[in-house]
Amino acid sequence: MDLFQELRGKRTLVIDDDEWIRDSLGLFFQSEGCSLVALETAEEAIEALRNQSYDVIIADYRLPGMNGLEFFKRIDGTYPAPIKILITAYGNKKVLSEAKKLGIDDFVNKPFTMETIKASLSKLIEDHEREDVGTSGKHLG
Repeated sequence: MDLFQELRGKRTLVIDDDEWIRDSLGLFFQSEGCSLVALETAEEAIEALRNQSYDVIIADYRLPGMNGLEFFKRIDGTYPAPIKILITAYGNKKVLSEAKKLGIDDFVNKPFTMETIKASLSKLIEDHEREDVGTSGKHLG
């Protein structure tokens, strides 16, 4: 699977208060011709979701105002995204357990590399495509 070919057809939202992370991910996605909206706060992201749906949402755990888990709770059912990733430097058992309950698909520990993000997205996109094929009855296996 060509990850970036897959991502070119998807809308991705990143929420992180670290400007360097937002800029780095933005440049990385842009260099591959992919659409990415990078915002600083969960509140900005909720506002953005009122106007646009996203296929991939990547949120930091530690954000000003509400944290990433609270953000995912707030959008659950109202603004669903097929792929949800939590970025965290605080991956204790309580955070990870709560994230699993909220249906978060993957956790990326800080610090991370672009290769880590690529690997996570590749696996999750493949998993979601398999699920879509399996539920549509078009499975060829």
